[in-house]
Amino acid sequence: MTTEETPAATAVLSPKDEKRAQRIAKHVKAFAAEHGGSADGVVEYVGASATRIAIVGADGAWGDQVAPSPAVAERAVELSGITKHENFEGELGLKVKTGVYEWRRMAGIQL
Repeated sequence: MTTEETPAATAVLSPKDEKRAQRIAKHVKAFAAEHGGSADGVVEYVGASATRIAIVGADGAWGDQVAPSPAVAERAVELSGITKHENFEGELGLKVKTGVYEWRRMAGIQL
C-alpha cells in the first residue's frame, strides 16, 4: 500500500498531531457523557486547513469539533469511541433535536 492509499485513520501522525487528536477526543468524550453517555459522529472535510467532526449525543443534542486535518479528525473519532457514520443523512439526521433558536436561525430570523 502506498502513502496515497493509506486511509486517514491509519495514517501515522506527528507527535503534535497525536496530541491534537487526543485533546479533541477528550472534548468529544465529554460531550457524549453530558448527552446520554454515547454519541455518533461524521467527519466532514471543510477545507485545506479544517475538518469538522459533527457530533450527535444520545439525547439528540448536537455540536462539533474542528480538527486541522482529516487524519487528526479520524484519529480523534477513533480515540473518542463514538460511532462513526459516513454521512449525516437518514438515521443520524433523524436523531438531531432542534429547538426554536435553530428554526429561527434557519429561517433567517435573527433576534
